[in-house]
Amino acid sequence: MQTLIYAAVALVAALMGMGVVLFLGRLRKWDAEKEAAQILERADLEAKNRLKDAAIEAKEMAITEKSRIEEQLADVRDKLHERERHLDKRDDAVTSREDQLAKQEKMVESNQRRLTEKLADVDVRTKELENLLDVQRQALHKASGLGPEEARKMLLERLDAELSHEQGVRVMEAEKRLAEKVDAKAKEMLITSIQRFAAAHTAESTTSTVDIPSDEMKGRIIGREGRNIRTFEKETGVDVIIDDTPGVVIVSSFDPVRRQIAQLALTKLIADGRIHPSRIEELVVETTAEVEKLLVKYGEEAAQEVDIRGLHPKAIQLLGRLYYRTSYSQNVLRHSIEVAFVAGMIAEELGYDGDLARRAGLLHDIGKAADHDTEGGHPKIGADLLKRYGENDVVVHAALGHHDDIRVDMPYTVIVAAADACSASRPGARRETLDRYIKRMQELEAIASGFTGVHQAFAIQAGREVRVIAKTNETTDESAAKVCRDIAKAFEEQLTYPGEIRVTMIRETRFTEMAK
Repeated sequence: MQTLIYAAVALVAALMGMGVVLFLGRLRKWDAEKEAAQILERADLEAKNRLKDAAIEAKEMAITEKSRIEEQLADVRDKLHERERHLDKRDDAVTSREDQLAKQEKMVESNQRRLTEKLADVDVRTKELENLLDVQRQALHKASGLGPEEARKMLLERLDAELSHEQGVRVMEAEKRLAEKVDAKAKEMLITSIQRFAAAHTAESTTSTVDIPSDEMKGRIIGREGRNIRTFEKETGVDVIIDDTPGVVIVSSFDPVRRQIAQLALTKLIADGRIHPSRIEELVVETTAEVEKLLVKYGEEAAQEVDIRGLHPKAIQLLGRLYYRTSYSQNVLRHSIEVAFVAGMIAEELGYDGDLARRAGLLHDIGKAADHDTEGGHPKIGADLLKRYGENDVVVHAALGHHDDIRVDMPYTVIVAAADACSASRPGARRETLDRYIKRMQELEAIASGFTGVHQAFAIQAGREVRVIAKTNETTDESAAKVCRDIAKAFEEQLTYPGEIRVTMIRETRFTEMAK
């Protein structure tokens, strides 16, 4: 019985649970339908709003486009009006031009008629003059007793003599004006070229010093019975001077390449510490190879500085050797680079090829790099070397003729010679010895003092100017000017010097009175 009750209760509970589930499902369905209706309503509202916004945006775009089109139309309308005004002006100008042409045609026709009448009148008068001349000519022939041919010959000879004299005078005047213009233009070009390039100059010496750590090293350099120093001097070709000067050894040679090799080799020996004949020979060979590489480096750097390409490798090496060559203490490689730049600028001023002029200027002194066993002067040696290395005729001729040793046929040779003179005579480029400098100054003062009417003469500015004081009681202003000119002529004839020497004659007259 109890079991039946439990079963009934369970059944009732199950039925009630099913009813609750069905009721909850019905409630969820109602909520879903309600939410769907709300979503549809919101979507419909949003669609309406977007349609309104799109319509408003379309209206705004239409208004903007309309405004833009109206502006373009206004612009086109303004341009058309401007074009019409321009055409009206041109029409008025054409009309005025036609009126002027019509007037000018009438004037030309009138002038032509007058000219025709005058030509006819001139023809008549010409015939009359010819008749009169014939009559006068016959009368002159009768009076002078000369025939027509004799008179014509005499007249032509007299006219020819007069014209020859006048022609000579005019030619001399033209030559004088041309010489003045050419001289001024040449000076202007040279000054411009030199001012555009300025190079530093350093004076080279014939000795080099090598620092040593102690005086004990001097004995090791000399070696037993002097064998080390003898081997070193034999292998390098220099003189090693070891004296009482503390801390240094002097390497002396007039050949800068040998001196450089010796200096580097001796520095390596001192640093290495092993100083004996075999080690000396080994280091000298090694240092010589290093210096040869340095020569190529210096040659390539010079070619790059001047912007020259396509040089033969041997020519580059010879250029590098110029780094260790000097002329009157002026470094020949720096001199060649300066000549290249100055020659290039002069050529460009004259309208020639600046690159070709720079090439000729850089290579003009390459003969100085040749060994002493090569015969001939450095212009001929350089020309032969450049010809062998495939340089063109202009560069070869410039090297051969830059010292005016031959007849100059090419303008680039003259340009290189001028640039060479400018570089060599630049103040500070070359150094003179003290004795030579003093001798030159004394010669200048002695020549100037030897003229009559000169009281004293002073050479100043390293001999580039001479101040001459005249005797007032023996000279006048006119004679002093003549003496000044004579002194300058004497300098030109008796001395050889770079550049110019200015002679200044000073004459002063003083009057002194005493007031009592």
